[in-house]
Amino acid sequence: MRAVLQRATSASVSVDGRVTGRLDSPGLVVLLGVSVQDTEAEAVQLAEKVAHLRILDGEDSVVGAGAAALVVSQFTLYGDVRKGRRPSWTRSAKGDQAEPLYERFITTLEGLGVPVERGVFGAMMDVALVNSGPFTVWVDTEDLAGPRRSNPPGGHPPPSPEDRPDR
Repeated sequence: MRAVLQRATSASVSVDGRVTGRLDSPGLVVLLGVSVQDTEAEAVQLAEKVAHLRILDGEDSVVGAGAAALVVSQFTLYGDVRKGRRPSWTRSAKGDQAEPLYERFITTLEGLGVPVERGVFGAMMDVALVNSGPFTVWVDTEDLAGPRRSNPPGGHPPPSPEDRPDR
């Protein structure tokens, strides 16, 4: 499973002009992709990771801050653009496999105390958000199993908040 997390001061998702979920205070927008190889255990693992990541202001998590998450299904996160001019969706799970894992992700977040707003699974949605920071991070369950990779040769660790030139 993959999740793109965006720290937001506000956000909403609409289907056919009707708002189906919204964040009126700071929280996370979670764009969630499910692959053909994903399992319920990965949905739980990813939800637990998202709930406890300290990525909100003050290095707080959504659980610690009592913040909400707006979860939107997004099969395009598994689009493969290596060949040709059109993305391939062969790694994206079809709805009958993906929807139960999407729901399991949400129920796990809720069980951890995270208020969850949502889009409509499989619908064409309009997502609006004010990205705070801007701050966006990608979490993939394939990466959660192994050790943290060291910086590539010539690479640098991300700056601490005190070292950032824009602060």
